[in-house]
Amino acid sequence: MKLPLPHGKITAAVIEPEDRTNANAAPVMRGLPSFCRVDATLTPTPDSDIKIEIWMPVSGWNGKYEGTGSGGFAGSIQSWDLANGLRRGYAVANTDMGTAPSTGLNGDALIGHPEKWADWGMRATHEMTVAAKQIIQAYYQKPPQHSYFNGCSTGGEQGLMEAERFPDDYDGIISGAPANNRTRLHVAILWNFVMSERPPEYRIPPQKLPILTQAVLHSCSAQKAVPSDNFLSDDPTMCHWNPQTLLCKAGDAPDCLTAEQVMTAKQIYAGPRNASTHVSLYPGVEPGSESGWSSFVPEDGKAPYGSLFKWVFGSDWDWRSFDFNHDVSRVDARLGPKLNATSPDLHTFKASAHKLILYHGWADWLVPPRESVHYYERVVNTNVQDTTASHRSKLEETESFFRLFMIPGMAHCGGGPGLNNVDALTPLELWTEKGIAPETLTAWRDDHDKIQMTRPVCAYPLSTHYKETGDPNDAGSFLCSVPRIEEGPSHSDEHSLSNR
Repeated sequence: MKLPLPHGKITAAVIEPEDRTNANAAPVMRGLPSFCRVDATLTPTPDSDIKIEIWMPVSGWNGKYEGTGSGGFAGSIQSWDLANGLRRGYAVANTDMGTAPSTGLNGDALIGHPEKWADWGMRATHEMTVAAKQIIQAYYQKPPQHSYFNGCSTGGEQGLMEAERFPDDYDGIISGAPANNRTRLHVAILWNFVMSERPPEYRIPPQKLPILTQAVLHSCSAQKAVPSDNFLSDDPTMCHWNPQTLLCKAGDAPDCLTAEQVMTAKQIYAGPRNASTHVSLYPGVEPGSESGWSSFVPEDGKAPYGSLFKWVFGSDWDWRSFDFNHDVSRVDARLGPKLNATSPDLHTFKASAHKLILYHGWADWLVPPRESVHYYERVVNTNVQDTTASHRSKLEETESFFRLFMIPGMAHCGGGPGLNNVDALTPLELWTEKGIAPETLTAWRDDHDKIQMTRPVCAYPLSTHYKETGDPNDAGSFLCSVPRIEEGPSHSDEHSLSNR
């Protein structure tokens, strides 16, 4: 395919055959329809090297384009996301975000390359989108009727960055567990690591993490939709449990926490703070997320996702030297303008009648979910015509283009003790194309490809509650109502799924 691109060039264009069922084919490629794969390299700056792939079905195109996200520091094309979009009939694109040879956990290759920071933070996704639409137009001789973006984690940040800085790129955006407050998120990850890597007596061993979870479930039973649930179904921020209740009466034991371990648990739940001013730097993780805490103590002793700090402090940066009182502002000032998608001003996105769905798992141990709630509330208070209106009125106006869904028991972009999958793309299509706003998302739990339960996830600030009758593993047995506090909801607080 010979097609000039404004900021790059096409490097390959291949028709891939359909139905790769042989054992030698990569799993991601098996059973796909025939498609045209176009590879391109984009160079919006002399130091940029952004790789993209576009997969376009040879037949059966649904007339739509889907941009897809990445994870961590990126560095490679996410073929699974391309395959999933292709199976739905989309022309679909993905980018390595210009960070190769970085990997998801290691971005050391970007030390000293500020233009690559900008590619990763805000530019690569837009460049991919412009090029992909041009290539799709050339291949099908017509533009896509609708364009959607779908990503989680770094992909969630990509989605919000598009809504904030390039609001006309997509008709609809799915932002899952967004790492949008990027600089502060890495501060929070470092905080959890530091709290766990102090003298060994402060470390909570992996075998004790279930003790924390069981204590949470026992203490916060009001936040469980069904007594048999092994996860919190309601807003865990209303679970006021104190790790002090697990303090060992004497010495150490397998079924309790030492005083040092109690202190570590409290600090992880609280999140990073400035020790001098006591100001919160970023939310902590929520009760019910403990199954992921073992990731706070990598075996090699290196700070997870620590490369970002090396971009500011140099390749010799030692995580032990980080000063939470003074260094945070340095990181924010150097990287925030390029990396953070935290502006609540979505007026242009809203005015174009575009739609945004943000979802986040309450049991996310990597990207604390309360930050998504905070971002949503800032948007509610910003994108309104009447700033003196009631919060309910502001919320209703925001819901015309942006809805937040907090998923019970989901860890980071999936997994976790509760619901581990969600379909947000189908509701986004209905909302964008037919004007049917999503009151709920359908989420489910599957183990070994077998669905164990389905439940509706209600648009924030409502929560999913059991009707007290029906199969607790069936979505039809639940309704939406205001979050419960420990005494439980009154009957007057309940709403049907069709009448929020």
